[in-house]
Amino acid sequence: MKRKALFVAALVGLGSFANAQTTQVTNEAGTVVTPEANDWAIGFNAAPVFDYVGNMFNGSTGNSLSTQFVNTNNAIYGKMFVDENTAYRASVRLMYGSGSSVMLQDTNTVDAAPDYIENKVTQSGAGIVLGAGIEKRRGHNRLQGYYGGEALITLGGTSPNMKYEYALEMDTANLNAGLVTNGRTLSSKSGSTFGIGVRGFIGAEYFILPKISIAAEYGWGLSWSTTGAGETVTENYGFETASDAVAGTASVFEVTTMTGKSSSFNIDTDNWGGAIRLMFHF
Repeated sequence: MKRKALFVAALVGLGSFANAQTTQVTNEAGTVVTPEANDWAIGFNAAPVFDYVGNMFNGSTGNSLSTQFVNTNNAIYGKMFVDENTAYRASVRLMYGSGSSVMLQDTNTVDAAPDYIENKVTQSGAGIVLGAGIEKRRGHNRLQGYYGGEALITLGGTSPNMKYEYALEMDTANLNAGLVTNGRTLSSKSGSTFGIGVRGFIGAEYFILPKISIAAEYGWGLSWSTTGAGETVTENYGFETASDAVAGTASVFEVTTMTGKSSSFNIDTDNWGGAIRLMFHF
C-alpha cells in the first residue's frame, strides 16, 4: 500500500510540474522578458521601419519614414494577456484621404502661344477595418511560437470619390470652339463596401529586449464582401426631354447614372494581411 501511495503521489507531482511549465523568461538581472498575466501590448507593422533602414543607403529612394507609414496598409494592434500563454487581441485600421490637383487647359486656338486656365479635381475616401481574436503561445526562451484565430470586418468605399470643377461654363460658344466637352463628368461616388472575414494565423515572436518583441505572422482565411451601387453625375448641353426637342429648346442639364452592385467571396493565404510586427508590452 505504501508503494502504491508513493506511486500515486509521484504521478500527481509530475502532473503538477507539467501544468506549472511556463513560457515566462527572465534575464540575468531577474527582469521578466516575456508577457505576464494582465499585461497589455500594442504594436504596428514593422515593415516600413525595415524598408526605411534599408533605403537609408541608396541616396533618396524610399527613405522617408512618414511616407512609408502613410502609403502602406498599416494597422494598430493590441493584446490583453489572460495569462502568459493566452491573449485576446484586437486591431484597427482607420483610412481617410483627401487631395486635389489642378489640370491646365490651353484655350488658345489661334496660334502656338499657350493661354492656360485651371480645372480642379478633388478626391476623398475613407474606410475602417476592425479585428478581434484570441492567440495561444508556447516556448521556453526568448523565441516563442503562437497561433490562433480572429474575425475581421471592413467598412468603406472601394475607390475615391471624385469632384471636378471647370473654369469654363458649358455653353454654345465654348462647345463650338471645342473648349468644353459635352457630357463632362462633374462627380463620381463609389459604392460603400461591407466585408467580413475569419482568419487562422501562426507566427513566431522574438523578445529582443524585456517586453519588446519582433513577430513574423502569416495565416489563411476566407472573406466575403459586398459593394453597393455608385453614381456618376455628368453635365450635358442639348435637349433634356422629348418636349424640349419638339420645341427646339436646348439647355444645360445634369444626368446621374448608377453603377452596378457587386460581391465577392475569397479563400486565400492571408487575404487579411500577414505582417512583421513590432510589439511593446506593459
